[in-house]
Amino acid sequence: MSDAPATVADLLNNAESATMSFEFFPPKDDAGTTQLLAAIEALQPLRPDFVSVTYGATGSSRERTIDATLLISERTDAITMGHLTCVSQSVEELRGALGAYADAGVGHILAVRGDPPGGPTAAWERHPDGLENATELVRLVKQAGDFCVGVAAFPDGHPEQHDFDLDARILAEKEQAGAEFAITQLFFDPAAYFRLIERVRALGCELPIIAGIMPVTNISQIERFATFSGADLPAAVVARLRAVADDPDAVREVGTEIAVELCDTLLAGGAPGLQFFTQNRSKATAQILEQLRQIPPHSAS
Repeated sequence: MSDAPATVADLLNNAESATMSFEFFPPKDDAGTTQLLAAIEALQPLRPDFVSVTYGATGSSRERTIDATLLISERTDAITMGHLTCVSQSVEELRGALGAYADAGVGHILAVRGDPPGGPTAAWERHPDGLENATELVRLVKQAGDFCVGVAAFPDGHPEQHDFDLDARILAEKEQAGAEFAITQLFFDPAAYFRLIERVRALGCELPIIAGIMPVTNISQIERFATFSGADLPAAVVARLRAVADDPDAVREVGTEIAVELCDTLLAGGAPGLQFFTQNRSKATAQILEQLRQIPPHSAS
């Protein structure tokens, strides 16, 4: 993409149409690396605007994240973004990770507090020499170098507090700290996304907020992720999936329909971008985009 804007923020602010991006996670072993490379190869022809790699909080997990980010950046001409969390890390360790990203040529960071080891509803414990929240992390990243910084947003409410107004205020604070865009957690009700937009705009926060999309490939998977993220599963979505629960192919087909409908509604309402949580697989995301691109495009607003 030699003629693409320099940053994701530029893409979001200047694009005539919504951006499209993919999230991957670092593989744990050689088999996982093979699967990741296959997904990247299969999705590359779809021309994502950027790709991102989730972050392992400690030790070898952190190294795998940076290695995976390098691996992906070498195989795509899309912007590559690394994640960074506050979990179980000192400020010096965070600076070290940022230095490794910079040395690898990665200029985009998704700065998130991260979940405690006990899960998203467990009590948060700050590292003795670490940071308290994502707002502090955004400031650290901006001080560390010339990074374009994204943050997380929660259409269904952060699972720790479930306080929508607090979420909006925190998102505005992240913008003031230097964040340039946000990506939501997975959700299934477009109204929840638009309510989030209304709340943050009412506070004067102008962050572009990309919608995070989780393809539904089986019921147990989506229920597990929804529980982990705090996302609500709308009754209508559950009913449609359970109606075909005994047929895996039908579950995938209905799941694709649900995702296409969600994406189309979001784009029609002015969402500036879609990020697909691929789970290092390509088929479901490719099917969603194939169907979505058969629908006449919506003008960016």
